[in-house]
Amino acid sequence: MDKLKFDDLEVVKLALQQEISRSPESRYDHRLHGLLFLCQGMSTYEVGNLLGHSPRTIQYWFHRFQEEGLMGLIDAEGRGRRTSLSPRQQKQLEADLRKPPTVSGYTQGQWDGVLLSHHLGREFGVKMGIRQCQRLFHHLGFRRRKPRGIIAGANPEDQQAYKKTSSAHEKR
Repeated sequence: MDKLKFDDLEVVKLALQQEISRSPESRYDHRLHGLLFLCQGMSTYEVGNLLGHSPRTIQYWFHRFQEEGLMGLIDAEGRGRRTSLSPRQQKQLEADLRKPPTVSGYTQGQWDGVLLSHHLGREFGVKMGIRQCQRLFHHLGFRRRKPRGIIAGANPEDQQAYKKTSSAHEKR
């Protein structure tokens, strides 16, 4: 029998990993499969490489299973890093993010990871990286909006003159 091949392996792999991470049930099944591979004699490095995790993650699954049985593989509250913000601070931050940054004294017109990182340090004394701030936006239910250029609000003649392929360029 011929070996089956995906058209775009990396895209398929990423899509499958994202689907697994979408629900607690699929993450649980994923961990079960990881342990089955360990039972077959694969190393944590081999299992991690196969499933797209670090060997340390596979070790965590193994030790949780050893200590708690199947219940150790279920997503549980309290696992992972604790938030740096108290519930009160989170509510205040959410209120801040619902207003333009200018209300908080910034010159920038929209919130982004860099500005949020600075704001957290200034207002709450919490140091957080830019990428983590971007995740915080998502966690709080905000989505990224790309800033619109000034040309978008200009009059039609200015917009046409700004375009690379405007009729003015074509006549030359």
